[in-house]
Amino acid sequence: MTDATVRAAFRTQAEWARRMGAPFTEALQTALGEVIDRSTAVGRRVLDWPGEPIADALVIRLLGGLHALVRSGDLPALAALYPPHPAPDAGTLAARLAEALADADVAARLLPWLDSPPQTNEVGRSAVLMAGLRAVAAAFPLPLRTVELGASGGLNLRLDAYAYDLGGDRFGPADAPLTLAPAWTGPPPPAADVRIAERIGVDIAPLDVARDRDRLLAYVWPDQPARAARLAAAIDAFVADPAPLVKDDAADFVEANVAPQPGVTTVVLHSIAFQYFPAAARARIAAHLDRVGAGATPAAALAWLRYEFDGPDATAASLRLVLWPDGDRLLARAHPHGAKVEWLG
Repeated sequence: MTDATVRAAFRTQAEWARRMGAPFTEALQTALGEVIDRSTAVGRRVLDWPGEPIADALVIRLLGGLHALVRSGDLPALAALYPPHPAPDAGTLAARLAEALADADVAARLLPWLDSPPQTNEVGRSAVLMAGLRAVAAAFPLPLRTVELGASGGLNLRLDAYAYDLGGDRFGPADAPLTLAPAWTGPPPPAADVRIAERIGVDIAPLDVARDRDRLLAYVWPDQPARAARLAAAIDAFVADPAPLVKDDAADFVEANVAPQPGVTTVVLHSIAFQYFPAAARARIAAHLDRVGAGATPAAALAWLRYEFDGPDATAASLRLVLWPDGDRLLARAHPHGAKVEWLG
């Protein structure tokens, strides 16, 4: 990988942050891409990255590590430039970042953040997934058995515990720990009753949201405090009432555990996760669902709900639904954090 390719990844991520309304994160990524060099251990690791920096979320790994050190109080000079403080000028931000990256103690704490991909658990995605589950329930008025792939810490497994305003349709428990109300265009989703009889999450490296709370919050962009507050509320609710998570390969789990069952609709779902699965695993999952879906009936139904990027633009995702035997439907276009939804139904 060339230096130019890696620096271009910082510029690409900065443009995505601009389009997603995060100006400080845009400035942070722009400055990092300019100041990082081979005089520091972190710079050498980043610029010599062996993989594809965008696909590997290299910039997000580094941003998460920096944010963790800022949140912990270990980078006070840099923290003074982070929100809610006034936005710094580009020169000051670049200078503080260069100082941080040159500090050997800081580098020792940052480098482990580059070792593994980010594990976010964006609870705002529950609004998009709930809209999709309403479409499933409208087609098959059965209790649901939900299987979430790439579930991370499981916060979206409890999506029926949250309250919603989806295109003016308000529903959810009176004691919900949070309310999700994305900006909505188009009609609301079907007003069907979503009854989850069984739920399970699968992840190759599931998070313990109590233990990993600070790690999850570090991946939230620093100029998105509402998003951080929403995540914290969802973590507290999950700790009080957890949902089952298993550590497993997604394809192995699907092949061993997913098939139509009498009296329920089995729903395989995932959100901004499928791209991280190996290509062979993605193919196995699709092939297995097609195979067992051939035996699905309205009394033992199967659905596949996919909220994923379907192109190179990381500021927009699609919500697609397969119902056997009806085929694939595009339900919505949505912001990857669930902030905006265009319902197409």
